[in-house]
Amino acid sequence: MDGDALFDVPVGTGPAAPAAEAGGAAGGGGSLADPAHTGSPLAVRMRPRSLDELVGQQHLLLEGSPLRRLIEGDQPMSVVLWGPPGTGKTTVASLLSRATGRDFVEVSAVSAGVKEVRTVLDAARRTLVRGGRETVLFVDEVHRFSKTQQDALLPGVENRLVSLVAATTENPHFSIIGPLLSRSLLLTLLPLEPADVATLLRRAVTDERGLGGLVAVEDEALDHLVRLAGGDGRRGLTYLEAAAQAAAARGLDRIDVDTAALAVDRAAVRYDRAGDQHYDVTSALIKSIRGSDVDAALHYLARMVEAGEDPRFLARRLVILASEDIGLADPTALTTANAAAQAVAMIGLPEGRIVLAQAVIALALAPKSNAVIEAIEAAIADVRAGAAGPVPPHLRDAHYRGAKTLGHGQGYAYAHDDPQGVVAQQYAPDDVHGRRYYVPTRHGAEAAYADRLERLRRILAGSDQ
Repeated sequence: MDGDALFDVPVGTGPAAPAAEAGGAAGGGGSLADPAHTGSPLAVRMRPRSLDELVGQQHLLLEGSPLRRLIEGDQPMSVVLWGPPGTGKTTVASLLSRATGRDFVEVSAVSAGVKEVRTVLDAARRTLVRGGRETVLFVDEVHRFSKTQQDALLPGVENRLVSLVAATTENPHFSIIGPLLSRSLLLTLLPLEPADVATLLRRAVTDERGLGGLVAVEDEALDHLVRLAGGDGRRGLTYLEAAAQAAAARGLDRIDVDTAALAVDRAAVRYDRAGDQHYDVTSALIKSIRGSDVDAALHYLARMVEAGEDPRFLARRLVILASEDIGLADPTALTTANAAAQAVAMIGLPEGRIVLAQAVIALALAPKSNAVIEAIEAAIADVRAGAAGPVPPHLRDAHYRGAKTLGHGQGYAYAHDDPQGVVAQQYAPDDVHGRRYYVPTRHGAEAAYADRLERLRRILAGSDQ
């Protein structure tokens, strides 16, 4: 069934609009900006009217999934929707109300206080008593509520006066009080994939609720808009609407890449994420960091971010580089890269660009060493060559019955019994005994590891008495 992606759009207060009215009635002779003459932004007109019209968030849409059960089962609920902007939090809230036939009230945590919350709960109680009609209370940006304001929601949730749907872009485990979170079902929404955003924009071009086929979009222009959307469906539709208006102003019946770039005031970066430029720019980024040229590294990062590269891909590359090219020369490099990857996965773009830049700068300025990758590659080469002899008897498992009669564990020296915490003992199989895989550099913190390793090897060999 044709559908549109999830995205956040304003939802009105009061009973949910019937499905037929959600996108506005289509009309003839409209303009590129609003062919249906509804006066609403394109993102509002293209709001999905049912679960089957959603694109993206497939992990929430499977048969039997919590979201489907909540919408199709018509059950009282309390839900926390966590995800970046433009991924569908408000849309899901609207669908919950529309599908279940409840009254729908929206409260913004930016402007509402305890008084407004209690007013909504009192009204919901009266409505429930009078006619049995339940209320869906949607709290946008609930993380902006103070602890006291969140506490005010608890009676309504506990007594099921309302079905609370709370949306947040911040980690709810830190931004929402425990009692409220424990009474809620937590649903995590992810940034839309580029293919999902492209599907959304194509449908908006042809759908009567959208541009009604009054304008065409060239593939290169569509790719540009998708990249700029950065996984945000609402942003993609806003850019498409601006591009359609720009095309109309120029007397064009199609949106080309120049018109799209003009409309959103962002130059079209020539960058094919599946082609040579993707690999060339990625290679240049990694080599610039490895070569400690922080300015060149930031340039290539900026090119990839502006081209709409998946920030999770960039973060993964930095995690790899932290071990491959820095290693123990700066043991904090991997921690920095891993923290950046986690942060980017949580917040996405555009804010994620700041996190990525911090990681790129830190890694570019860090001392470099490839000793870690050289060590594991050398060890793997020996294993592949067949140098993997039997485990020395004194290291074998001696805990099962009969192990000691086989000589397992006999002669094993327990390192903690020695004041130094290290004892002379052979650990490697005979085939590779004496092989030196890890050869530390004298760069940065690895110099200290080199000194310690030299002494440890002497102790293990029994030559440091």
